[in-house]
Amino acid sequence: MDWDLVWKALISLAGIGLLLGMLLAVASRRFYVEVDPRVEEVLKVLPQSNCGACGLPGCEAAAEAIVEGRASVKICKAGGPAVTAEVARIMGVEVETDTPRVARIHCKGGIAVSPLRAYYQGVSSCRAADLTGADKACPFGCLGLHDCADVCPVNAIMFDKQGLRRVIARKCTGCGLCIDACPRGLIELVPANARVISRCKSKYLGKKASSVCRVACIGCKKCEKACPKGAIKVENGYATIDYDLCDGCLECAMVCPTDTIEIWAEMKWHPEGGEFVVPPK
Repeated sequence: MDWDLVWKALISLAGIGLLLGMLLAVASRRFYVEVDPRVEEVLKVLPQSNCGACGLPGCEAAAEAIVEGRASVKICKAGGPAVTAEVARIMGVEVETDTPRVARIHCKGGIAVSPLRAYYQGVSSCRAADLTGADKACPFGCLGLHDCADVCPVNAIMFDKQGLRRVIARKCTGCGLCIDACPRGLIELVPANARVISRCKSKYLGKKASSVCRVACIGCKKCEKACPKGAIKVENGYATIDYDLCDGCLECAMVCPTDTIEIWAEMKWHPEGGEFVVPPK
């Protein structure tokens, strides 16, 4: 073995490494961009879910946009009011506290009250199932698959005993990602302190509606007539509630003949039965 050649190669490699190290050190100083320390602080309080609900590529981009003034301190929808308050504190600004909003799924027709007309066997996707026309007799109801749950960054959407999707209000941050995920448009953000919810979007009326689901809105308009504030209207075959007008009097729920309008309170996950416990009317 030619040891002189080995040593020359080692010295050459060491020299090249030293030269490259010096060039990198010079470049790092010359092209150094100072980062506002608040970016790191804001990033730490963001949920790190990189869900995209804010419209930006991820939490780091959101933090930079907030600090640079390109985005509001309220931009993080997945974090909810708690994250907004902490970001506002870091940025040294005051922020008005909005009424928290949570997702609600407008369907309560599980297979016990809306029988299956055909079994769907395929990709576990509501969009795919919706195209086939399979599942329950009601063509407007919750398909109960995974689309909404898959996009939820805080795992707030679970199954109830009837195989329907339910939102755990105490976990929901109101990001709204599930709204776009539902192919039947059944999900809406409502005030967290709302006392009633109309849980149907069937466009069928009367006997046709009740023939495919026993808890469907039949469009009778009894709720509309009972509401003293004019907060509930029957349009397109089902009741909708204007929460800016609703004062929580509960009259609409009391007169609903199919129990479509539900008096809402915090729904809790039952540790044994795996079902939501809803206070009765």
